[in-house]
Amino acid sequence: MDKEQVADILSEIGVLLELKGENPFKTRAYANAARTLETLNEPLEKIVAEQRLGEIKGFGDALQKKITELVTTGRMTYYDELKAETPPGLLEMLQIPGVGPKKVKALHDQLGIKTVEALEAACKAGKIAALAGFGEKTQTKICEGIEFRRAYASRHHVSEALVAAEPILESLRGHPDVIRCSTAGSLRRFKEVVGDVDFLVSSKKPVNVIEYFTTQPGVLNIVAKGDTKATVIITGGIQADLRVVTDAEFPFALAYFTGSKEHNIVMRQRAIQRGLRLNEYGLFKSKEETRDPKLLVPCKTEEEIFSTLDLAYVPPELREDHGEFLAAEKGELPRLLEWTELKGSLHNHSNWSDGHATLEEIANHMIEIGCDYWAITDHSKSSFQAHGLEPTRLRDQIKQVKKLNQTLAEQGSDFRLLTGSEVDILKDGKLDFDDDLLAELDVVVASLHAGFSQNEADNTNRIIRAAQNPYVHMLGHLTGRLLLEREPYKVNQRAIIDVCAETGTWIELNSNPYRFDMDWRLWPYAKSKGVKCVINCDAHRNEHAGFLRLGAGIARKGWLTKSDVINTLPLDKLMKELKKKREK
Repeated sequence: MDKEQVADILSEIGVLLELKGENPFKTRAYANAARTLETLNEPLEKIVAEQRLGEIKGFGDALQKKITELVTTGRMTYYDELKAETPPGLLEMLQIPGVGPKKVKALHDQLGIKTVEALEAACKAGKIAALAGFGEKTQTKICEGIEFRRAYASRHHVSEALVAAEPILESLRGHPDVIRCSTAGSLRRFKEVVGDVDFLVSSKKPVNVIEYFTTQPGVLNIVAKGDTKATVIITGGIQADLRVVTDAEFPFALAYFTGSKEHNIVMRQRAIQRGLRLNEYGLFKSKEETRDPKLLVPCKTEEEIFSTLDLAYVPPELREDHGEFLAAEKGELPRLLEWTELKGSLHNHSNWSDGHATLEEIANHMIEIGCDYWAITDHSKSSFQAHGLEPTRLRDQIKQVKKLNQTLAEQGSDFRLLTGSEVDILKDGKLDFDDDLLAELDVVVASLHAGFSQNEADNTNRIIRAAQNPYVHMLGHLTGRLLLEREPYKVNQRAIIDVCAETGTWIELNSNPYRFDMDWRLWPYAKSKGVKCVINCDAHRNEHAGFLRLGAGIARKGWLTKSDVINTLPLDKLMKELKKKREK
């Protein structure tokens, strides 16, 4: 086990001990040990192997033995016994907003409650309100918490989080007591799935800001409210946390609450190597943890923090400890793609298959929002559930698209609809249409839609065969995943990337927020092989054109620049690129 996994287990032990009513000093010892492990600047396995755990402050003999057992065997007898002694329902109850270990212990000790269902029944019977330290208000809040937990998952698509968060952020920006504000956390890093939304504000009047935040129209429920912090449930059942700091603290808090755990550990280590201490409150000239303002190294922006640590500014999307430090040291961070650089999408559907808009409606909408082109790639015949097109009908569509383009040209428009197909990759790796028909199209996207095998090699070979077809421009949604709904099918993505590099085939970044496929973690490898990305909406409605912005955010996480993305090209250059593979 690595240090993060061990730290998670130590944290859980602290919670389990608190549920048992153990000495607070003992429960805190495990929480403190977990935090200490997270800040280590060398592998935990190495420290254990060299028997150096005792050199870490606060790690006594008992803790050393437990960690050694966990690292070397993958198990800890003490942890297993604790879990076995604790009814699993108690841990589930901790997931209810506003219900902590002390409340769970009281509910269990006084009413024998062991499950969320039993807790809900006790609330409805009015038994919770009668307990000392609870009351009617707490009982109501617990009931509401159970309702929210049941109605909404704890994980959310980034698109849902943005829709819920952006109106609140804009409203905060307009408040007279707000100096600076931003989102932070996984939303600012543009993770494809987020757990909650973090807001950060600087102000001289934090109480006013907290009050304003908790009364926003998008706030459904207030979980906690203090002088400088608040937790609420916002539209979509998403938990949102607001923290208010001084303006001097703002850049440090923003950097701290934006970076991933792994990124922040490296940042803190860089500070220590320079005789400094970095935390959410500031960068200090000290060899010990401190908040002493006299020792503060003033930084007005995040850029100044990075500069003080001898780094170029790292964009939020890259703060995952996935190579950004080495690049920032060398001044080699790329200028990441901006979504406004995208000219259109090359994988979209109309009402000829399972889309909802006519060719004319699509063209007019895309002209209105400023696109240069838009490909119509309706499904092929084997996707009968999506009303896939037979060859005759596809040829009819080609004629209609050409006719519409002629009309647009006569009206003085430079916009162009492109003909195309999202052609199914069949079980043997062949395509759903003959090459003669594919040759008539401007754009061909090849995708797996059915017959996924549990055998990785079979799926991979099917996709590779499609990539080797000279008439296929790009591969669509490479793993078929649906985030929070369906796991990806088994496929060797790196092997496919290698073949795409050999054949000049592009790979799609499907920007539907349920897909974001190919995953951002694979794009640096694809980029290193020279494989081009196409950010596609896979639009089925005109409003799905907004997915371009989402796709660009994921592309930025994958270190992609304008030159890495095909659909940043103007129409004339795009048409030349579309012909290249066929000319090979």
